[in-house]
Amino acid sequence: MHNGDGNNHIKGNMKKTNLQVTGMHCASCATLLTKALTKAEGVKEATVNYATARATILHDEKKIHEQALIDIIKDKGYGASVLTEGVHSLEAEAKLMKDEILKSQKLFLISFLFAFPAFVFGMIFPRIGLHIPYIQYISWILATPVQFYVGWQFYKGTWHALRNKTANMDTLIALGTSAAYIFSIYQVLAGNTEQYFEVSAILITFVILGKWLEAIAKGKTSEAIKKLISLSPKIATVIRKGKEVKVSVDELQIGDIILVRPGEKVPIDGEITEGHSSLDESMITGESMPVEKKKGDMVIGGTINKQGSFHFKTTRVGANTTLSRIIKLIEDAQGSRAPIQRFADMVSQYFVPIVLVISILTFAAWYFVFSSTFSFAVIAAVAVLVIACPCALGLATPTAIMVGTGKGALHGILIKGGEALETAHKIKYIIFDKTGTITKGVPEVTDIKVIGKNTEKEILKIAASIEKYSEHALAEAIVKKAEEEKIGLTKPTNFKAISGFGVEAKVGAKQYAFGNRRLMQRERINISSYEKEIKLLEEQGKTVMLLSSGKILLGMIAAADRVKESSAEAIEELHKLGLEVYMITGDNERTAQAIARQTGIKNIFAEVLPEDKANYVKKLQQKGKVAMVGDGINDAPALAQADLGIAMASGTDVAMETGSIVLMRNDLRDVPRAIHLSRLTMAKIKQNMFWALFYNVVGIPIAAGILYPFTGWLLSPMIAGGAMALSSVSVVTNSLVLKRKKL
Repeated sequence: MHNGDGNNHIKGNMKKTNLQVTGMHCASCATLLTKALTKAEGVKEATVNYATARATILHDEKKIHEQALIDIIKDKGYGASVLTEGVHSLEAEAKLMKDEILKSQKLFLISFLFAFPAFVFGMIFPRIGLHIPYIQYISWILATPVQFYVGWQFYKGTWHALRNKTANMDTLIALGTSAAYIFSIYQVLAGNTEQYFEVSAILITFVILGKWLEAIAKGKTSEAIKKLISLSPKIATVIRKGKEVKVSVDELQIGDIILVRPGEKVPIDGEITEGHSSLDESMITGESMPVEKKKGDMVIGGTINKQGSFHFKTTRVGANTTLSRIIKLIEDAQGSRAPIQRFADMVSQYFVPIVLVISILTFAAWYFVFSSTFSFAVIAAVAVLVIACPCALGLATPTAIMVGTGKGALHGILIKGGEALETAHKIKYIIFDKTGTITKGVPEVTDIKVIGKNTEKEILKIAASIEKYSEHALAEAIVKKAEEEKIGLTKPTNFKAISGFGVEAKVGAKQYAFGNRRLMQRERINISSYEKEIKLLEEQGKTVMLLSSGKILLGMIAAADRVKESSAEAIEELHKLGLEVYMITGDNERTAQAIARQTGIKNIFAEVLPEDKANYVKKLQQKGKVAMVGDGINDAPALAQADLGIAMASGTDVAMETGSIVLMRNDLRDVPRAIHLSRLTMAKIKQNMFWALFYNVVGIPIAAGILYPFTGWLLSPMIAGGAMALSSVSVVTNSLVLKRKKL
């Protein structure tokens, strides 16, 4: 159920709350908060995402309320506030991100202002033989504001970590830079010329630069949401008491009549009451061609009116509009976790303590075992502390998911989260529902065959009268045909729909049955004499419905549902991706085979009752991972049973709750695109994880001085710090490469 304020979702007694978290510096912070929240009584699930700075908690509202969740986060030394859903909350989040970028930029500039002269005095001047009196004191003065003003956040983060009996990236930076700074003070006071003030200052400068670049890159990962936010108009022209009034979109109510002129954006969802036009829906559905709209058609908020003016009546407002629901879906997806992320969480949990141990062992080995100087041992230990980077591993999965789900959204492919993305790349078998998925779902009557003395019009009149109250697509085709023929219908009585068979009803004084072969068998009506005729129609891909009264067959009506233009191409693309494709339908074998031939499908499940579709999915799951593609209405059980449910949807009637992936355009080619996107995203995640692990596995031993005995080369802590800062940036940048990939 969706609650009124749009803040959260409630399932039974369970409530889903989203919190904005501030003060996180690395993946270890997110892991710590996830553990703390999960342990709380009444919390069923908790996810804290470092990349999006967001916590998502599923909790029993009777046992633990929002404020208590915020207090848990604050108690750990971080900030938290409730996130409301919709466009306004996203604008607030975008402002927070902008503030983070500006703050990092300011700190970097201050740090650079002091660190660069310290670097010149400490590293450049001595090498060129330039000696300045009291240079060590000047370096001390320059390094101090960098250490304690710019670097204060690292001490603060270290203190919070200590309070929580853990360690994080702040701990590594604070210890590393403090060791260099304090050792330098000792050297100056002892009258020694060797000092490392420039090392601590440059290290902090590099880390802050990395955070600034990382914030900019993270901002780019959510550009898809920003583009969707920009679609939302702020003002609407409402007709009130016959006059045009400009009002804020937030003030609109259901039933308001709104005027949209050429070139304007549709402010909110609704139904056209007057006029006609063509609308650009590309940013919502990914469909590049303008869509013609007339009276009675639905329009989506955020789409652009290309030509004529029209009036429409609002049908959805606030968090219930299509645009808000899409933004919410992408927002949830970008904050979600893929199962593969558990590995990164496990590594980051033990990462910092292991690095601290390696740093201590490095110092001990060089100083006590290899009898090197104290300063040499300290610098090697500092290099180990500052080269290690748990952030790169923490960003590997969420940034790729953010870019992948965002890219999908811009192509009309809504992926509900990391788990759906990960599952999609493992799919081996894919099942398509026939009606409305492979076919257009708008059948047309093609043949009316009379048996006995009734005329074609009489057969059509009886059939249409019976089907008038049925919701089946074939029923609509028959009623439409009767309307075209201008045949007056009779109201039926004793109407009964029999799922998977057909319908029964009384028209006038007679009882009729109208449906497929199975219905005739059930009514014990012999149709063997007409089998050849029925088969001929079915082999043409037509669905044949038989009309009987008593034990007598009166006639048959055939209807054909045309295959979508994109179906054959989509199936071919899926075959190229190495997937085995199946079609499932309630139609008989011959009709199903005819459709399969047109689309290139080799495997079919025919004559399947709607309630049995899920069982066919289950059987196929014994061989491998299965995706089910359907319209999200009568295919719901099969979509739920499949490892991956892909729901076809159109504009305002999005099957948001049904599939793990929702295709905004009724274009089957988006199915292989979605699979391809998942494979690209998972490849990026694996690349990110490999480079993050490879960087640390190779970098830490080099920083510890493993190459020194062979090459005489020891990694400078400044270079180590620069490498650490750039490792996170490289992971985020690698994720951003996804945006340029073609689907």
